[in-house]
Amino acid sequence: MGEVRKSRSSGCFSDFLPGDASPDSACDGSDLDSEPDSDVDMLCCHRVQDSLLSSASRFTDYRGILNWIIILLVLTHAHLFLENFIQHGFLIDLWKVLVHLIQDDWPSVYLVMAANVFAVAALLLEKCQDKGQIPAGVGHCLHLLNLVVLMLFPSAVILQQETCLSTGGALFSLCIYTVLGLKLYSYQEANRWYRQEHCRAPGITCCISQESGERTDHLTLGDLYYFLLAPTLCYQRGFPQTPSIRLNFLLHRLLEMVVLTQLMVGIVQQWISPLFQRTNSTFTNMDVTTRIEHLVELVAPNHFLWLILFFLFCHSCLNFSGELLRFGDRHFYGDWWNADTLKSFWRKLSVLFHKWSDRHLYTPMVRGGVPPREAELLAFLFSAALCEYVIAVPLRTCRLWIFLIMILELLVAVFLGRYFTGNYGNGLVWLCVLMGPPMAVMTYFHDHYITYRAQPHWTLY
Repeated sequence: MGEVRKSRSSGCFSDFLPGDASPDSACDGSDLDSEPDSDVDMLCCHRVQDSLLSSASRFTDYRGILNWIIILLVLTHAHLFLENFIQHGFLIDLWKVLVHLIQDDWPSVYLVMAANVFAVAALLLEKCQDKGQIPAGVGHCLHLLNLVVLMLFPSAVILQQETCLSTGGALFSLCIYTVLGLKLYSYQEANRWYRQEHCRAPGITCCISQESGERTDHLTLGDLYYFLLAPTLCYQRGFPQTPSIRLNFLLHRLLEMVVLTQLMVGIVQQWISPLFQRTNSTFTNMDVTTRIEHLVELVAPNHFLWLILFFLFCHSCLNFSGELLRFGDRHFYGDWWNADTLKSFWRKLSVLFHKWSDRHLYTPMVRGGVPPREAELLAFLFSAALCEYVIAVPLRTCRLWIFLIMILELLVAVFLGRYFTGNYGNGLVWLCVLMGPPMAVMTYFHDHYITYRAQPHWTLY
């Protein structure tokens, strides 16, 4: 009995068990469920182990908790929807949106059509440089001048006091001009690199004709407008293409676009609009308590709206455009929902902009002698300023809230990123998604609505 007690206390009973059973296999608990009446169960029922919910346990299977959270969210928001319907009735009116678009947004259509002038000007400058009619330095300066005018022209039109552009039309037009500016910058930069290399660098096979082995001419309207319509911001000569257009894939994406657009309109009309109408003061004039209460009320609908907008644009619209043009590279976004750092989140959220920023901002600055950290900071500041520009100008309200929130996220990433890793880091990312730039954008729309709702042309759909 003394020997048995000694074996039990030490946790090792290789002398006690028959066969080839080892001490590790006896006390690791792996066979306890399969043989509940074994001698191992009787002699050794404890081992060194952490609680499942402690970080040291390395437990990662939270499927049951995830299902519980989903059910709780559904029930909670079902109650909110029911309460909203009881108080305000059914407010969704898609016809109102269509009438607004037909009556008020023709000026934005004309403004978008005017953008073709800048695209054709970029093509003519490239042709003149390719033929040697304009020196490279002069052509580059003219390109930059064309881009500056491209970015200032829609802002001047939108900010005119007598402009008849609606808020939605102004936002849509400025987004088109901003994307066009990024594309044309990539267009002139890539063509300048091709001219410098003369298409002789190893690995650059996209600009060599397979039949003649000579340089082919890609400076055509067809090539330019294919690039402008393609779901990418980075230009190259010869894009990868799929063999054919899949009709079923197109129909699925089209159905998604229709359903998700209606769902977004429903959230705005049924949920966000009543919250806006409950107050008569802007966020800048509210006291702290009222401001926090109003922000908390807007978190859920704003978050759902941005998630739907992400899927609608980054998946449905871009895939629809890519399928129509047989564009092969469909890597539009990464698994940002699994990101455990804000840096990883920014990189995965929009692969298109990250690729453009890395190709045309970060890499040229590093090659020019700028330290990598400073180059990253400058590229991030450019993206923050661009977001502020795209939202502030159409709403005619510049308070730098979006820019400052993104700078705050940068500080959080720098000072708290080392302490929040793994699941905690992913939680920090989701907290920044909920309370970050999307919420700042919502405050812009709220204050714009409070300021201009008395005007006849203004509507919140």
